[in-house]
Amino acid sequence: MSADALPVIAAVDGSSHSWEALEWATQEALRRGWPLLLVHVRPLARRGSEEIQLREAEELLEQAPRRTSRRAPDLPASTLTPLDFPSAALTSLSRDASMVVVGSRGLGGFRSLMIGSNSLATASMARCPVVVVNSGRAEEGEEGAAAAFPDVVAGVAADESSEAVLEFAFAAVASRPGARLRLVHGWTMFSSMLSGGPVFDREAAADAAERTLAELTSGWFDTYPQVEVVCEPVSGSASRTLVTASATAALTVVGRRKGGESLGLGLSPVAQTTVTHALGPVAVVPC
Repeated sequence: MSADALPVIAAVDGSSHSWEALEWATQEALRRGWPLLLVHVRPLARRGSEEIQLREAEELLEQAPRRTSRRAPDLPASTLTPLDFPSAALTSLSRDASMVVVGSRGLGGFRSLMIGSNSLATASMARCPVVVVNSGRAEEGEEGAAAAFPDVVAGVAADESSEAVLEFAFAAVASRPGARLRLVHGWTMFSSMLSGGPVFDREAAADAAERTLAELTSGWFDTYPQVEVVCEPVSGSASRTLVTASATAALTVVGRRKGGESLGLGLSPVAQTTVTHALGPVAVVPC
């Protein structure tokens, strides 16, 4: 482990979703050789409840390292209990982190919501990749899911924004023996027209999408010659394609492209739909 390696931040609040996120973060820190930082953000509250919150935080951050040590006794882990709004604190800490891992919902989340507001806001604003751990496979456990679905899926756009996504995805696959990288590019005749490609010839548009994937990935094979890559240009909605692919992936990687600011968040519609509806963990990569 490098002495200057930035930590994996695991956000914990005592909810079942945060414990699943902690399990995932622990395994990822082990794979990458990174330290682990357990963060419980104490929300801003009236002065009279600060003492109660602090006591609860101390109890939680005694329990969390015990869970981690059972899984990875030699993994360096530390704790932090900032007083702030959860997404604001995690966004600030992300400046000095390799990645932030959050559950799909926290203690305050409504059961009807697929992803909590703090998780979505953190994924929208963090300075490093954010992994949102969806609980859809909780019954299998992290190791069971990884064994059943070892591959990493990455959503690739036909422009320079894909560089950061590819960098993260190739590194993620390289740390998972036996995994493949599935590069998914959803295309339509409309997207072909917008990119200056064929407009009326569907077969030519499909060929153009396949060439685009090949060109985007050609330089990465020298850096990661051990990674097996499967290119999947798919005719259809990019977000629907990625959500479907997430059902058989250990991790789905999407870019946080500009364009979502009009919605009040820094996620594009494709990224937000994927994070909200994916059937497994999703990594949101700033690009």
